[in-house]
Amino acid sequence: MISIFLFIGNACAQESRNNVNYTIVPDFPSTTTVCNEKIDLSRYDMYERYDRELTSFSYTHNLTLSVIKRANRYFPIIAPILKEEGIPDDMIYLMAIESSMNTRALSPAKAAGIWQIMESTGRELGLEVNSHVDERYNIEKATRAAAKYLKKSYSMYGDWMAVAASYNAGQRRITSELEKQKADNVFDLWLNEETSRYPFRIMAIKEIMNNPSKYGFILKRDQLYKPIRTRDVEITTEIPNLADFAKENGLTYAQLKDFNPWLRDRYLPNKSGKKYIIKIPYKEDLYYNSKNPTPIYNENWVVD
Repeated sequence: MISIFLFIGNACAQESRNNVNYTIVPDFPSTTTVCNEKIDLSRYDMYERYDRELTSFSYTHNLTLSVIKRANRYFPIIAPILKEEGIPDDMIYLMAIESSMNTRALSPAKAAGIWQIMESTGRELGLEVNSHVDERYNIEKATRAAAKYLKKSYSMYGDWMAVAASYNAGQRRITSELEKQKADNVFDLWLNEETSRYPFRIMAIKEIMNNPSKYGFILKRDQLYKPIRTRDVEITTEIPNLADFAKENGLTYAQLKDFNPWLRDRYLPNKSGKKYIIKIPYKEDLYYNSKNPTPIYNENWVVD
């Protein structure tokens, strides 16, 4: 039996004969556009590097599906902040590949949160990072911190794909390699494999997320993760026990931590009287039901 998986239009078709499996590599255009910059993919290395990432995301089904589902919840929070900060819309895909939008993400190098910010970098960008509070896990604050870093990088390079590479490897490394290799373009640099792949991963996940059904990802409205509304509770004093605080606000401790992963301990000391905003979800939004259908951020993500 032959199993052939074909990506045809908006559907994934399967034909089976003779117990032989065939995998079809997805096609892609000779150019793509990211952050309003047209990128030529016809040169051998550009073609092959993009092909690698597009194929990887196409067949790493669990990861890619998770990214699309989570984006429906987190893109509505992050996209307006990036726009307000003057960051191109497409840089949201950098965040998508950094953490797969796992709000509890922590890398082996100890980069944390949805933007995967290092501890020292977080402090430099104005985030509070200690054993009780780690604002790298605060979606809104981490996004504004990441925007600062991205804008600084753009002022150095004037090119968003160089900015992306510097987010992965560091500004010092990219600046040094551009100089040492006498290159004008980050795509012409010989870099470690992770950084070399990085801009192409951004381009590839953008392509798939803008056309998921083309690559065989068929989702319905109720399969996307619903946005959950929250109300802000302002805190200027100590919270001796976060489990008690959660119960007082009609939540479990786990739910409180889900919506406020920046709270890193079981209590919140606050001797200085600093203002913290704790998010409390609306109870009616905590459940999936047909009476309250999931709002869709991008209609291309679903097939009716």
